[in-house]
Amino acid sequence: MIEVSHLTKRFSRHTAVRDISFHVERGSIVGFLGPNGAGKTTTLRMLTGYMPATSGSAQIAGFDIFRESLEARRRIGYMPESVPLYRDMRVREYLKFRARLKGLNGTETRRRVREVIEICGLGGVKKQMIKTLSKGYRQRVGLADALVHDPELLILDEPTNGLDPNQIRAIRELILELGRSRTVLLSTHILHEVELLCSDVIIIDNGRIKAADKPENLVAQMRAAGRVSTEIKTDDPESVAKTIAGLDHIKKVDHEALVGGWHRFEILVDSGTDTRERLHQLADQNSWPLRSLFRHEATLEDVFVELTRQD
Repeated sequence: MIEVSHLTKRFSRHTAVRDISFHVERGSIVGFLGPNGAGKTTTLRMLTGYMPATSGSAQIAGFDIFRESLEARRRIGYMPESVPLYRDMRVREYLKFRARLKGLNGTETRRRVREVIEICGLGGVKKQMIKTLSKGYRQRVGLADALVHDPELLILDEPTNGLDPNQIRAIRELILELGRSRTVLLSTHILHEVELLCSDVIIIDNGRIKAADKPENLVAQMRAAGRVSTEIKTDDPESVAKTIAGLDHIKKVDHEALVGGWHRFEILVDSGTDTRERLHQLADQNSWPLRSLFRHEATLEDVFVELTRQD
């Protein structure tokens, strides 16, 4: 559905997107992740035809977004981070206006507006002025706008930004349902949301693609999967840390003081190893009071931090 090849965008002396290439399969929900300023929104604006590229190419459903812009854009429904709505129009009136702008005739407009109002749960507010709606309903109107011409591809930039937990859950369920019949490219800062919704993720940082794979594959390769945490009561945490560091496969030991003489030790070990049994034996041998010992399972957040941290 999306084919990006060597895409670059420069603004004067600043390069926002640096020679990126990736593809998105038809029928998938893909998370597009990156820290602030990584190039996410710039990439999405190029993919939707809102901004020209400095070099490189991008195709939507086989149509070049720059040379065949109208054909490519007919297949895209785009919801930007800050949804631009005409606040003094009523919901149904606004959606009819947007449908006509997107080339639908009168019959198609009436049919599609009815459909997207139902899909997006806007039936109870369809006659209200947009300025009277809550943030959650305004997001739904923006999503209905992106859907009104029945696109094959939905590109959503931070669709749950600023919503409360109930509104986030409702929009998330709606996106999951929409993904059953179309391709979705989703930019978000909520990594738990990506784990729940997305079959694949693309991570961008400093304008470059750092990873593109299924979340479970990225997590399986993650160094943080080898992190063990334990709490030990001791008057000499430095000595305990040094003793633990002497075990095989230990890469690093950090510790912090807790109340009552307890200390938490964070232990980084080689990937694919599990040192909990040896740590328990070590505590017994040295008569260290031990009250917790567990191995951290890596998450997508660990992957994100590992790939984008600056140190």
